[in-house]
Amino acid sequence: MAPIPGSGLAKGLAVTLRTMTRKSVTAQYPDAQPELPPRTRGVIGLFEENCTVCMLCARECPDWCIYIDSHKETVPPAAPGGRERSRNVLDRFAIDFSLCMYCGICIEVCPFDALFWSPEFEYAETDIHELTHERDKLREWMWTVPEPPALDPRAEEPKEFAAARKAAEKAAVQAAQEQAAQEQAAQEQAAQDQAAQQQAGSGDEGGPQ
Repeated sequence: MAPIPGSGLAKGLAVTLRTMTRKSVTAQYPDAQPELPPRTRGVIGLFEENCTVCMLCARECPDWCIYIDSHKETVPPAAPGGRERSRNVLDRFAIDFSLCMYCGICIEVCPFDALFWSPEFEYAETDIHELTHERDKLREWMWTVPEPPALDPRAEEPKEFAAARKAAEKAAVQAAQEQAAQEQAAQEQAAQDQAAQQQAGSGDEGGPQ
């Protein structure tokens, strides 16, 4: 069946009329801040106390927009007679957000939870070179990271919790067994001492007067 001439125009005008009759809702930004989803990928916050300068985030970044500098320091031994150890100290941690594509790989591969998503998005600059933010700015964004959502009470228990509980129960059982063995050994020793005292006393009574 051939389309009726002008049906496409009529449909378009109908959509326009329906839109015109709806009440418009305008968010008065920046006076009214938008309500962002909790998993918004705004910027990346750095918790540098957890950073061990393992370089995993920089190596896995597809855009090579993470710049890390560090140096090694010698740590004195914790106990006399121990040996000195060396550790990496973070000097620079910067992210070039003009190159970042917000894939989140750096956050996923970080083994020590030093990188987090922050919902902050107001970091536009007039110069593209100023979009490379250093660790001081990344640390400020760290305090805007929302708390993780509550766990679903119907969800399965994490494997780490189950393993930790089993290890604690096993340690408690071992401690109880060791305590019971010590108490039994103490009772046996006391019984032996008492028998020895009784035997010594009976020997003294049967001796010559």
